[in-house]
Amino acid sequence: MIYLQLFWIFFKIGLFTIGGGYAMIPMMEEEIIAQGWMSETELVNFIAISESTPGPFAINVATFVGATVPENALLGAAVSTLGMVLPSFIIIMIIAKLFANYSKNKNVKIVLGGIHPVIVALILSVAMVLLYNNTSISTTTFDLNWPYFLILGIVVLLKVFVKKISPIFLIIISAGLGMIIYSII
Repeated sequence: MIYLQLFWIFFKIGLFTIGGGYAMIPMMEEEIIAQGWMSETELVNFIAISESTPGPFAINVATFVGATVPENALLGAAVSTLGMVLPSFIIIMIIAKLFANYSKNKNVKIVLGGIHPVIVALILSVAMVLLYNNTSISTTTFDLNWPYFLILGIVVLLKVFVKKISPIFLIIISAGLGMIIYSII
C-alpha cells in the first residue's frame, strides 16, 4: 500500500506542477509533510541535497523520499522516481506523436520559425549576463576575470576549428582548464 501511495503522490506532483522542479516545491511540501513521511526541516534538507547532486532535483527528491519511507528502500526509490518521471514521459510521447503528424503543417513551421530567434536570444542573454558578472568596470579600474575569458576563448577556438567536437568533451576540457588555472592563481 505504501508503494502505491508513493507512486500516486509523486505522479500527481509530476503531472500537476508546470514550470519545472522549483514549481514543485510547494506541492511536495504539502503532500510529503501531510503524509507524515518527514518534517519540513527534513524536506528542506532533502531539497538542498538534491540541488547539489547531478540530475533534476525534483527527481532526486522523489528518489530520496522513496528510499527513506518504506521498508524496502530500493523499491520505494524506484516507485517514487517512476511516479515523478512518468507524467513527463507520457506528455512528451503525446507531443512527439502530434508533432510527427503536424510537422509538415505550414502553421507549425511558422510557429517553430518564430521560436528559433527567441531561443538564440535567451542563450545570448545568458552569455551577456555571464560576461557582465565576470567583468567589473568603474571610473578608476577595469577588472577582468581573465581565467574565465581564457577558458571561454579556448573553448570557442576549439569549437570553431574542430567542427565535430562533442559538447561533453568541451565540458571536460573546461573543467580541467578551470582546475588547473584556478589552482595556479
